[in-house]
Amino acid sequence: MAIFGKKDKVALDLQAISTLISDGSILEGNLKAPAFARIDGQVNGNVNIDEGLILGEKALVIGNIDTKEIVVYGTVKGDIQTDSLEIKATGKITGEIKTQALLVETGGVYNGRLSMQTADK
Repeated sequence: MAIFGKKDKVALDLQAISTLISDGSILEGNLKAPAFARIDGQVNGNVNIDEGLILGEKALVIGNIDTKEIVVYGTVKGDIQTDSLEIKATGKITGEIKTQALLVETGGVYNGRLSMQTADK
């Protein structure tokens, strides 16, 4: 056992959210946030989140997304660049995905082009 071992990874759903776009909100323009974000409203523009992103069931993003990890319960119309992507049963994505890890629950919908690469060591 090493003194400086890997920390246990905390699930994205359990992370402290620093940015919230609530249900009923509409953001016209690009969104950039330094940590973890949750979108339950609509974003018409590109989304760049440094750590992780949760899209709630009523969320709609019309634009490209770039983040380390993402969980999609809502709808994305645009390209996604991420290390880890989960499409939940209510999730719908239309666009190109570039990821290292992909999980799609039964009922999740994806239409587009997918490219996967291995993680750099």
